Amino acid sequence: MKIVCVESLGIGRETFDALAAHYSALGHVFHYYLDRRENEATLIERMADAEVVVVSNIKLPAPVLSQCPHLRYLSVGFTGLDHIDLGYCQAHGIAVQNAAGYSTTAVSELAVGMMLDLMRGVTALDGTLRQGKSRGAFLGRELRGKTVGIVGTGAIGIATARLLLAFGAKVVAYSRSHRPEVEALGIAYLPLEALLRQSDIVSLHTPLTDATRHLIGIPELALMKPTALLINTARGPVCDINAVANALQNGTIAGAAFDVFEQEPPLPSTHPLLGAPHCLLTPHVAFATEESFAARADIVFAHVDQWLQQQ
Repeated sequence: MKIVCVESLGIGRETFDALAAHYSALGHVFHYYLDRRENEATLIERMADAEVVVVSNIKLPAPVLSQCPHLRYLSVGFTGLDHIDLGYCQAHGIAVQNAAGYSTTAVSELAVGMMLDLMRGVTALDGTLRQGKSRGAFLGRELRGKTVGIVGTGAIGIATARLLLAFGAKVVAYSRSHRPEVEALGIAYLPLEALLRQSDIVSLHTPLTDATRHLIGIPELALMKPTALLINTARGPVCDINAVANALQNGTIAGAAFDVFEQEPPLPSTHPLLGAPHCLLTPHVAFATEESFAARADIVFAHVDQWLQQQ
């Protein structure tokens, strides 16, 4: 079979050459690319003859997939699959498998790091100092004793909760399904409205589905404390971005941190969060660590090997 990795996945040529030798020994052809191209024409060119494709979070809509008549399996180096046209894949017998778990630690650590940054003013005070100023009347806040609402208790939500408990925070949770390991940590599940009212920090860890799109909008933001913080390392459209920007402008909430947006960065200069006060932004990097990328490569090619063995 022809196996194509359409991007670098953050690993080097030496690793790819070893993979090529591995698949050649098994009677397969392996091609890889060390750059990332997201335009449809290039993707079609790279994937057209492949039976197996490895990709991360590059969008693969039906117009691209329809030009790949031999495609049978997608090994996706990403947790979410909302960038893949799963309906097309299902209709055409293309198996799709994600790389769940590779970035659990990376994302949970950044989520907590964003909380600490906002509460202690790390990024803001760096700018203050560089302008030749002192702290003035600034007073930070501590995580210890704060109530943090975890929205979504999958692996990343649970990992974030464990870190917060180690800081001495009180953690509550909301999820459509209740997990016994969460309750075993002493974490109570609450209705979303109650969580929003009680929490000093709300941290989002849900996948993007029809049910979670704009899960946090004007009504939900209005329920939050005016001193509360909103952290989104999940998916951008889980929040109504305009509603969040307005809530920050109006003082409905005290601050927000976003690593994800309704589109992949770079963002247009008119993006509402760019001009919002007390808003910490990173360009979708929560998953991107040396350790997580190494784990991702192991997972996606282990999945390829398992699928090939089943054929």
